Amino acid sequence: MKIASVDTLLLQHKLSRPTGPASVLNEWRRNLLVKITTDTGLVGWGETAPLAGVRDSIDTLYAPALVGRDPRSIGNSWRTRWLAPFENRLAIGAIDIALHDLVGQALGVPVHQLYGGARRQRVPVYASGGGYFHGVHPADVWPAETQGYVARGFRAIKLKIGRYDPKEELAALAVVKAGLPADVKLMVDAWGSYTLSTALMVGRELEKLGITFYEEPLPQFGYRGYPELTAQLDLAVAGGEMLQHRQAFKELLDRRAVDIIQPDASLCGGIRELLFIAELAELYGVQCIPHSWSGAILNAASIQIVSLLPEPTLMPGVGTPMVEFDVTENPFASGLLRAPLPLVDGCFEVSNAPGLGLDLDLDAIRALEVPRNR
Repeated sequence: MKIASVDTLLLQHKLSRPTGPASVLNEWRRNLLVKITTDTGLVGWGETAPLAGVRDSIDTLYAPALVGRDPRSIGNSWRTRWLAPFENRLAIGAIDIALHDLVGQALGVPVHQLYGGARRQRVPVYASGGGYFHGVHPADVWPAETQGYVARGFRAIKLKIGRYDPKEELAALAVVKAGLPADVKLMVDAWGSYTLSTALMVGRELEKLGITFYEEPLPQFGYRGYPELTAQLDLAVAGGEMLQHRQAFKELLDRRAVDIIQPDASLCGGIRELLFIAELAELYGVQCIPHSWSGAILNAASIQIVSLLPEPTLMPGVGTPMVEFDVTENPFASGLLRAPLPLVDGCFEVSNAPGLGLDLDLDAIRALEVPRNR
């Protein structure tokens, strides 16, 4: 078996109305898929964010290094070690996910079996929503939105905060929390919106509300101020989704900057790299809850990854790692699957089908694809 081709497909979708986190409202969503095809007809799929240079790196650098190789035995030999500091980790992440999908199919086993088998057959999932809309105050929409997630079966929810006056948003969060069942977790993502003093004030109020974790309240560049904030809060501080190298994750852990680390397989170099980062975090007593804000392929990879992560303590079921699931307007998630992922008791079932277990709707992919000549 040899790799016959490596193709990239750029997908895009115009949102029905601009939405986004605290500091930006997006009109479009875009996603980059990688399709690796073998001479036997097997196909592996990966995905990543289509930032500048990612697609070109895959097409001109990594694809030529992969074509003609056996996907079952190449490991990372197609990567040039002395160029590692200059690697495009987003490109590497998409390819690594696709190779795992392909190798699992070739061997007839799910991806988790490549690492000794899943520790759990169901993984808890949280609804990642709460995007802002122009002229709409969150107090007017959060209660109904979160009740809708509960009605769909989610037992954990994350909302975005940071766009409006903190006191107003904290009051709105108090209403949301009071309206949720006691066993439903509520998390918040401030998307780098606050100064240290404001982040500390908000964090102390979030502690009183019983929020499960407080994601990236300070600017993410360099993660400055995070050690001071984390040391002064009993509330778990989460971060790290934008980091791309294991060295950067180690630095974050060395500084005790977060209580929960959030690597993204499509951004940090793939499945194998995320599992390494998770094991590194375990040595520091820091929980790993992967970031997953893209589409169906990354969701499938994240489910396989979370099935492999250890319990954070010796007490089973306390703080079991969760899968993030984007519940905003996103046709790249369930829209690319022939059947949506079933949510059972707030969990996704871990697929035991070969590879990532994807059942992609190729017509839906074609409908969203941007022609290369555009």
